[in-house]
Amino acid sequence: MPTPYEVILRADHPAARVGHTPASADSRTPLRLAAVQPPCVPRDVAANAGAHADAVRAARARVVVFPELSLTGYELDAPVVSVDDPRLAPLVEACAETGALALAGAPVAGDHIAMLAVTGAGVTVAYRKMWLGDAESRRFRPGDTPVVLTVDGWRVGLAICKDTGVTAHASRTAALGIDVYAAGVLELARDSAVTDQRAHRIATAHRVWVVVASFAGSTGGGYTEAAGRSGVWTPEGEVYARAGTEPGEVVSASVS
Repeated sequence: MPTPYEVILRADHPAARVGHTPASADSRTPLRLAAVQPPCVPRDVAANAGAHADAVRAARARVVVFPELSLTGYELDAPVVSVDDPRLAPLVEACAETGALALAGAPVAGDHIAMLAVTGAGVTVAYRKMWLGDAESRRFRPGDTPVVLTVDGWRVGLAICKDTGVTAHASRTAALGIDVYAAGVLELARDSAVTDQRAHRIATAHRVWVVVASFAGSTGGGYTEAAGRSGVWTPEGEVYARAGTEPGEVVSASVS
């Protein structure tokens, strides 16, 4: 079974430079991406990890993206989730069975909103959200650098919610040399157009695929009706695949 990701590049890495050229399309196979809007039980990491595991198996994708704080729900005072938390074991097992890299959301040590990289080998903190909302900043600290994961020769830049609305975030991430911009977000149903606008801007400005996993239904923290409508956008900014507004939906696409 292939290694889900080979290297993490940060902004200060020698290879992370403006003008870095991603791998040739001739040297890699198509990458199957999935965005999931899982059902959420606020603060119940075990239940949510189980739902994540089911989604990974259903997605049959190499990279499976989940929304912001997907393992706890949008509960800003929820306890941190450690990388060795035994409640994550079902998700690790699902990734081992499918060869997937799951990108799940959780609060982590150091008071960060993070994206966890979960594989059959275990869990690591892959990325820490750089731009925080006002309520978030009362507890959390911003991360300090963009991150790119290399998956089968494809370079996947990571983002969490408000990051996607900050032009500098996409620019700094794209400067590392990326093929895909992957984000976990949370928007209210009335703000569903925000995700489309941001995804279109990022895709067309940097000529990259964009995959966004957006919570649907109730997520805790006062979000009783999240937007859903997770999707995949082409480098031309067109919607390639789209979920609806119900929890539990999975949307996937093979990019080449």
